[in-house]
Amino acid sequence: MSSPSAAVTAAAALPIAALADRPAPRSARPASRVSLRLAALIGLLLLIGAPLVAIFARGLAVPDALWSHLLATVFWSYVANTLILCASVGAITVAVGTGTAWLVTMYRFPGRRIAEWALVLPLAMPAYVLAYAYTDLLQFTGPVQTLLRDVTGLRHGEYGFPPIHSTGGAAFVLAFALYPYVYLLARAAFNEQSICALEVSRTLGCSPAAAFRRVALPMARPAIATGVAFVLMETLADFGAVKFFEVPTYTTGIYRAWYATANPTVAAQLAMALLLFVFAALALEQFSRRAGRFRHTSTRYRPLTRQRLHGRGAAAASLACALPVLIGFVIPAAALLAMAFAGGDDRPDARRLAALTGNTLLLAAIASTVVVAAAVAALYALRGDRSPVRRLAMLCASLGYATPGVVIAVGILMTIGAIDHLLGAGLRQIVGIPAGLILGGSLAAVVYGCLTRFFAVAYRPLEAALGKVKPTYEDAARLLRGTPTAVLRHVHLPLLRPSLVAAALIVFVDVMKELPATMILRPFNFDTLAIEAFQLASTERLDAAALPSLLIVAAGLAPVMLLCREIRRSRPGQR
Repeated sequence: MSSPSAAVTAAAALPIAALADRPAPRSARPASRVSLRLAALIGLLLLIGAPLVAIFARGLAVPDALWSHLLATVFWSYVANTLILCASVGAITVAVGTGTAWLVTMYRFPGRRIAEWALVLPLAMPAYVLAYAYTDLLQFTGPVQTLLRDVTGLRHGEYGFPPIHSTGGAAFVLAFALYPYVYLLARAAFNEQSICALEVSRTLGCSPAAAFRRVALPMARPAIATGVAFVLMETLADFGAVKFFEVPTYTTGIYRAWYATANPTVAAQLAMALLLFVFAALALEQFSRRAGRFRHTSTRYRPLTRQRLHGRGAAAASLACALPVLIGFVIPAAALLAMAFAGGDDRPDARRLAALTGNTLLLAAIASTVVVAAAVAALYALRGDRSPVRRLAMLCASLGYATPGVVIAVGILMTIGAIDHLLGAGLRQIVGIPAGLILGGSLAAVVYGCLTRFFAVAYRPLEAALGKVKPTYEDAARLLRGTPTAVLRHVHLPLLRPSLVAAALIVFVDVMKELPATMILRPFNFDTLAIEAFQLASTERLDAAALPSLLIVAAGLAPVMLLCREIRRSRPGQR
């Protein structure tokens, strides 16, 4: 990966022919380009936000008697459990993700080379799969409690064992499934920092802990805040794990209002309140940064000199990096393997598993390409623009990640139903043949749902990365008469390459793990591994669900390894 200075040199040397040979733009072009860019941006944001607008429109109806019943019975328990879950998961992921990222970036200790990529492995493990594995391990008839009773001679009720089917159990599972979001972005931020700033802080009397707290952590704050935002939005939108653990959260309340009580209006009103809360939280985080910018000002980068740890420090660092991998990947993967071997004839046959794997990979590849392309288009259209209206529109477009997948699916169905109606009416007028569903029930509907659901996953890391690129790079390219497209191709895309690859791979893995939206919007006879695992687990066939769950994990390992490789190569000035 080339350094920022190398990118500027490339903009002044190799791409100079591509930029300088272009005619100078006429005075009328900037205005036309701005209006075209604005129109494209508005169209893109309307496309992404249309399902959420449909939900809001449904939620503006007059509340009925069910609202009074919810407020008097379970509503506040939904809110309390959700807040406890978010606070617990957020605190654990910040501590684990940021701490391990700092250790593997700045220190040398036994197992560091393995830990730097192994810490990402839980990203391939869906939270609901973790819930299945730990339920099998920690329930009363599981191996852990059985061994405890055999060793101690105690019986049920004579020893205290925390129940896995609880709010604490859900927080435990979600935290160790989601901490890689914080780890990945924090490690990328630490890896890109100039060692000069840390050395200057040490000459001014800062201890290693003080240099981390007062220099490295503030510079990495945008990336860490982005990772925490991902974790909290995933926690708010999670359905599989909390439903399996029977924890009454806001998401399960939306699901019950929509399906159990057959009241989509109240469900839409609950979803609207959730979206307003998420919008306020994201706006508050952006306001806290105000006009602050975090950019690299040094063009002199040296290889990181990692400090070697000895004795207790080395043992503590190795243990701190090993525990998240053991809890989030190794132990549940071993449990799933044992369950798969115990499944016997109840397991899906090889032909069906191959078809499910092909469907999953195809959907993930198409959706990740579409989502990242939309994020780059929106980001480039917004660059240098701090107007409140456009920032507000982008915040609204990012809310889909915090929306439960089942709600997004219903919003997609409303939107696509209206589009199919208009297309059918147009075809009837032109051809004279009535048309049925055109987009509904097709793969396009599922990709559309993934675009709305995971747009923020691609956009926010790219926004943080572009914010650290100095404006002088673009100014130098513009002096060479470069058009916006040429500047994007020759300057911004090379500098954003690690973040682009990371965003695409994260979206790829997330699409593979997505359950409710895919299950509702999929075409006829188009199942994925996540749908198969959920359907088997919902009928208490956990042993049969283990093999599709393992295939989800296995399919996600290759993108995770590529993600680790890109982060390792992302340091400026490093070959």
